[in-house]
Amino acid sequence: MLFFRPKKEPANSALLAELARTKVALDTAYSNFENVVDPDLIDCSIYEVNAIQQRYKYLLRQLKMDEDAAVLSKAE
Repeated sequence: MLFFRPKKEPANSALLAELARTKVALDTAYSNFENVVDPDLIDCSIYEVNAIQQRYKYLLRQLKMDEDAAVLSKAE
């Protein structure tokens, strides 16, 4: 007799994990930006923050597309 059902992993669990790792990387990049003083390192930090922000936006778009596709497949 089962009292608890095993939890189902979401279909996009890998995408959610990557989004969480990217969030940590973004927090780290912001921290680095706040602590650098050399002009070259400031430029480097700005590029790093921008690159990670773009990755984060990409992952959010992918997640939204996956959710939209799941909703459409359930509706059919």
